[in-house]
Amino acid sequence: MGLKTENGSAASGFKFLIYGRTGWIGGLLGRLCTERGIPFAYGAGRLENRVQLEDDIAENSPTHVFNAAGVTGRPNVDWCETHRAETIRANVVGTLTLADVCRQRGLILINYATGCIFEYDDKHPLGSGVGFVEEDTPNFVGSFYSKTKAMVEELLKNYENVCTLRVRMPISSDLANPRNFITKITRYDKVVNIPNSMTILDELLPISIEMAKRNLTGIWNFTNPGVVSHNEILEMYRDYIDPKFTWKNFTLEEQAKVIVAPRSNNELDTTKLNNEFPELLPIKESLIKYVFQPNKKKSAS
Repeated sequence: MGLKTENGSAASGFKFLIYGRTGWIGGLLGRLCTERGIPFAYGAGRLENRVQLEDDIAENSPTHVFNAAGVTGRPNVDWCETHRAETIRANVVGTLTLADVCRQRGLILINYATGCIFEYDDKHPLGSGVGFVEEDTPNFVGSFYSKTKAMVEELLKNYENVCTLRVRMPISSDLANPRNFITKITRYDKVVNIPNSMTILDELLPISIEMAKRNLTGIWNFTNPGVVSHNEILEMYRDYIDPKFTWKNFTLEEQAKVIVAPRSNNELDTTKLNNEFPELLPIKESLIKYVFQPNKKKSAS
C-alpha cells in the first residue's frame, strides 16, 4: 500500500525530517542519511506541540517525516508504570499529533513502533513457527508501555499516510550501546531463554529508508524472519567475541520477582516484509553478518 504525496521529491531527491535526535534510532537514521547523501533535518518541536510541528515542517519542507521519538523508560519499561501521564503524552498524544499534522500536509510518516504488543498464545504457540501477522489484534497488556503502544497503533490505522514499523528487541553492531539488546543481556546477572523475533538495525534501518522512498504505508512487522533465543545469542557472543563469557538462566517466574511489569515474548510473521524485500536475511544469518562477524574482526585487530 502506498500514498501519493503532495510535495513529491524535488529534482535533487528527498528530504527527510526526523524526530528523535537524541535517541538511538534517530541518531542512526541521521548517520545513514549523511552516508547516503540524503538531505535531512532533525525536528526541534515537541511531538505533543502541534504549532511547533507545523513550524518544523514549514521551515524544512520535507518529502517524508520519520518518528523515532517516544518514551521507552529508563533504565527500562518499568519506568512507564510509575510515569503514566508522561508515557501517554509522548507515545499516544505526541505520535497522534505528528501523524495528524503530516496528514494535513500530505506527508508520509514513517513511525518506529513496537512489536512488543503480543505474547505467545494457543494460536501462536512458542516454537510453532506460527507468527502474529499485521492484522492481528494485540494480546499483550502486561506493561503500561505496551498498552500505550497498542492504543496508538489501533488509532493510527485511521491515518492512511502512516507507515507503522513494529520493531522488536533492537540489535545493532554497536555492542557498547546500552540500548542494544545484546549489550543488555550480556550485563544481566541472569537471563530467561525464550525464542523471539528481533530487529537487526544495521539491516533494517536502510530498508525503512527505502520504504519511505517507495511511499509504503500501513502496518509492517519490522523484524528479521524467524526467531532466536537469549542463549543462542549469548553462545554467538561467546564464540565470536569473548570465549570466557558465561551466563546463568532463570525462569519467567523467577524473572517476575525482579521486574515490575511482565515482558512480551512472541514471534512475528514477516511474510509481508519479505515479499517487498526478498533479500532480507533470517535473524541468525543477519546476526552473524551484521553484528558478530564485524565485531570479531575488530577484536582480532
